Amino acid sequence: MHGVPRKAPTQEQQQSSSLKAAKLRDLQSQVLHFHTNKIYTKEAIEISAKLSESNPEHYTGWNYRKCAVEYLLQRQSENELDSDSIQSILDEELRVVENALKRNFKSYGAWHHRKWVLSKGHSSTDKELRLLSKFQKLDSRNFHAWNYRRFITALKKIPDEEELQYTTDMIYDNFSNYSAWHNRSVLLSKLLEKRDKGFCDKQNVLGEEYEFVRNALFTDPDDQSGWFYHLWLIDQTLKQEPLLLSSWPGHEYNLYLSADGYFNGHSFPILHFQCKARTFPIILYFSEVVQGVNSSTVTVECEYHAGDDLIWRPLSANKFGFSQAWLTLLKFPDEVRLVEACPVKVTVAHFPGITSKSGMLCSQSSHISFTMSVPSDDQVHTEVQTPQKISWKEENFKALATQSQETNLLHSLSGLEITKENKPTTPKWIMDAISTEIAHCRELLSSTNCKIGKLTLARLLTEHNTLISYGSQDDGTDVRYEEILALYRDLTKMDPGHICYYEDEYSFVLLKQLTSNTESLMKYSSQYQESSSPNMHSYLSLRLNSLSLSRMGCMERVLWVQMLDLSHNKLRSIEGLETLQLLSCLKLNDNKLCSFTALEPLTMLKSLEVLDISSNEIGAHSIDTRRYLCSSPLTHAVGSEWHFEKFDNGDVELKKHWDAFLIFKDLNLIQLEITGNAVVDDQLRAFLFKLMPTLKWLDGENCN
Repeated sequence: MHGVPRKAPTQEQQQSSSLKAAKLRDLQSQVLHFHTNKIYTKEAIEISAKLSESNPEHYTGWNYRKCAVEYLLQRQSENELDSDSIQSILDEELRVVENALKRNFKSYGAWHHRKWVLSKGHSSTDKELRLLSKFQKLDSRNFHAWNYRRFITALKKIPDEEELQYTTDMIYDNFSNYSAWHNRSVLLSKLLEKRDKGFCDKQNVLGEEYEFVRNALFTDPDDQSGWFYHLWLIDQTLKQEPLLLSSWPGHEYNLYLSADGYFNGHSFPILHFQCKARTFPIILYFSEVVQGVNSSTVTVECEYHAGDDLIWRPLSANKFGFSQAWLTLLKFPDEVRLVEACPVKVTVAHFPGITSKSGMLCSQSSHISFTMSVPSDDQVHTEVQTPQKISWKEENFKALATQSQETNLLHSLSGLEITKENKPTTPKWIMDAISTEIAHCRELLSSTNCKIGKLTLARLLTEHNTLISYGSQDDGTDVRYEEILALYRDLTKMDPGHICYYEDEYSFVLLKQLTSNTESLMKYSSQYQESSSPNMHSYLSLRLNSLSLSRMGCMERVLWVQMLDLSHNKLRSIEGLETLQLLSCLKLNDNKLCSFTALEPLTMLKSLEVLDISSNEIGAHSIDTRRYLCSSPLTHAVGSEWHFEKFDNGDVELKKHWDAFLIFKDLNLIQLEITGNAVVDDQLRAFLFKLMPTLKWLDGENCN
């Protein structure tokens, strides 16, 4: 039991336990023998009953009883006996399960077996409800019983409205009943979806529920049961169709594609996009993770596109295929030598099919139009440029002047300008509901220093800011970023056990604040140009170093970034960077990255040439669970496709550095810094140098 200290058993207790264990082992061996040899005699079934009642967690014992029941029912059917005989067989099973549950009310196997028996029919569901009432008096929060209750009410076809009233009664009896709150959310979800009588107006229903749960929150603010239900209500309130937030290229951009950054003899230090394969990325960034982005739901009109339908693939998809960002590659054929201002039109949600995890359909059609110019081979700058080392020196970063052409470009790049048909707006009742809950949270916190109340207020304010930012794309006057950040700072002090979570949420809000508008972005954006190499390409850079960031997010306004400095932060993961498909230079030194597998998003960045991961914690931890989030190719089925043999020269321990191989094998890095990590040695350096033939500088030294 929770909260009950353990005591050392006495000698008598030890002897008693040993005798029980010996009897239990004997029963188990007998039942396994019966199960293996398909023995279903009366004596064998009685022995299995003793086992199930003594040890309800013995799954094989329950499986044996299922086989025995099926055998007995089949024999009764062959003998054409009456239904009373069948009923007696099933009643015996229910008796055994009831005895097992009396011994262990939380036995998964016993509850599952009881469901199986009821599914056969011939049993009274009224009796089951009476039995449940007895069990729930003993433990009203037991989720096994609540789950079984949902099963029984479905069999009896008890109206959801009636069950909703039952949860109300149980909550009034004990508002700390988490299982009752959860069952209420399940029932309300179905009632709102069916729009039954009294549940057609979602606004009124949720308003009444907010008032209902508020009684519990103000009675005992430290009890989490009501807060979890409150969080579910917020999620239901904010449930809207997914929106296309931004894209690369953006609407009405004029872009130039070249192999070396030159076009018609002129350098385009900011607008140029380098790609030797004459391909160009198109990125769609949604308000939440979605699926269904394909050539049917998204159309791309371009006169010169080579190939069949474009293939859209998710960036950082979860196991169900949902992703917030989606990528496709537009390819210009080699036989088309010159393309001047070729119009490209992208239509999102051309046909229905893009859906969120909650099942909401993206119904608003969005249009993105831009032009692409591609030089012919004889227009490509003829001078062969030797790759230059990126020094990251302060003097090479040029601040963007307030009225400069670069600033106007930055305003255009960071804006979320997308044309929408019948552009959706957030319903007023949603804004009012969130504002009301913010006011009540503040009222509660004025009288108590409640940890979960502060967390809820931070979440509400974050959602409120999000609703405002989507409706007013470049206006940060009505948002409350500083208040949210202060709340998370307080929470890290109040609840140090969850400091990593609070730091991640703090980082998310801070990034949202820094990228909320052009004025804020200006403070962290610059143009990078090596002073020692004036002919070298320049980069539009974003410098987010020394901000104590522990996670990335909010990338919708920075898809244009070519150079990113994230050094001297607290990053344990870089998930989110895979959306920056233009990224060429990345500085990640002095963070808390503990393995090469934490760099997995880099495998999606085909334009990346410069990487600094020095002075992290790679290899510093004897047990690094993150290293094994992806299976080793040495033991995985795909390993045979990776051709390890050409790297096995006897000097490199592939079993030790398989994760480095996984990350770096497809990268075309020119410059890499890895010093200052525990894993680094001469063998690893030799391995990386052989793995990446394009590498020119490793830890500051010229590899040639």
